[in-house]
Amino acid sequence: MAYLSPEFYMHTDNLLIIGALGQIGSELTSALRKIYGEQHVIASDIVEKRTLRNYEGIYEHLNVLDKERLKIIVRKYKINQVYLLAAILSARAEDNPHFAWRLNMESLFNVLELARDGLIQKIFWPSSIAVFGPTTPRRNTPQFTITEPITAYGISKLAGERWCAYYFRKFSVDVRSLRYPGLISYQTPPGGGTTDYAVDIFFKAVQYKSYTCYLKKNTYLPMMYMPDAIRATLELMAAPSSQIKIRSAYNVAAISFCPSELAAEIKKHIPEFRITYQPDFRQALADSWPQSIDDSPARKHWGWEPYYDLKKMTTDMLKNLRKTLQ
Repeated sequence: MAYLSPEFYMHTDNLLIIGALGQIGSELTSALRKIYGEQHVIASDIVEKRTLRNYEGIYEHLNVLDKERLKIIVRKYKINQVYLLAAILSARAEDNPHFAWRLNMESLFNVLELARDGLIQKIFWPSSIAVFGPTTPRRNTPQFTITEPITAYGISKLAGERWCAYYFRKFSVDVRSLRYPGLISYQTPPGGGTTDYAVDIFFKAVQYKSYTCYLKKNTYLPMMYMPDAIRATLELMAAPSSQIKIRSAYNVAAISFCPSELAAEIKKHIPEFRITYQPDFRQALADSWPQSIDDSPARKHWGWEPYYDLKKMTTDMLKNLRKTLQ
C-alpha cells in the first residue's frame, strides 16, 4: 500500500527519529526517507553505530535522557521535527516501573523543552490504548472518557498526554499524538507489549505451525497493521495545524479481533496450524484495555481511514514472512 505522494509534504524540514531501531521507528524512518530524502532524516537510538551492520543513512548514537547530547544533535542538523519513539512497553514496564517512568517521561520533557526554546517546530509522540483502564467503556471506547490506567506504561502515557496538551496550551508547542492500538509488523519481532501475541503468532505459524498464546482465546483487543499505523502518523503530521483539534492524543482504530479469530484466519493459509492457550500475567493487562475504539474525531478532523482488515493483513503478513523465514 502506497503512502501519500511526496508532493503532499514539505521538503525543507530536517527530521530526527528517536528510537529509530524499534518496531515503529524502523518502518517510520524508511517511510520518511522515501518522502523527504535520506539527507533530511536523521535516525538515532541508544545502540552504538559500530554495532550496526550495513546500516544506511545518517545515524546518531543517542540516549534520549541525555538532554545536552540531544540538543547537540538538534543543532547540528538544524532539526525541525522530532519523532520521539523511545519507550519501555507495557509488559516490560511492569518489571521495572521506576525506570519505565523515567525513560518514558523524561525523554518527552527533554523534547518538549527544546520545542519551548524554539529549537524544534513540530513533535510527534506516540500514546497508547494503555491510557485506558478497567473503568473505561470497553466497546467503541470514546475519544473523551474515563482514563484510569493500572499499568506503569499506561500511567506514563496518560501523564504524557496531559503534558503534551499543557505545552501546546501554555507555550504553543506543536505536538501531535496518536493512541496506537496493538501494532502488527513482519519487519521486526515482538517488542515486549501485551498485544504482541498478534505479531508472534505469525512468526511461529510460519516457522513451527503452532503457537502457545498467553491470552485467552476470546480476548478482543484493537489492533492495526503497521502500514496503516505509519500512514496515520504521516497524515497526522502533514495535516495543517488548524485541523489538529486534540493536542493530547487521538484515538485511531483499524481492526478488533481475538486470538481464536486470528488463528482461524491463519489456518485458511496454513491448515496444519494449531494454537493452545496458557494465559499469564498479561491477561490482566489485556482485560483492562478496550475491545474496540471509536476514532471518529480523527476521521472528522484530518481524514483518517484504515485500509487493512483482518483478511488483508493476514494475507500480507504471511506472504512477507514466508519470504524472510522460510
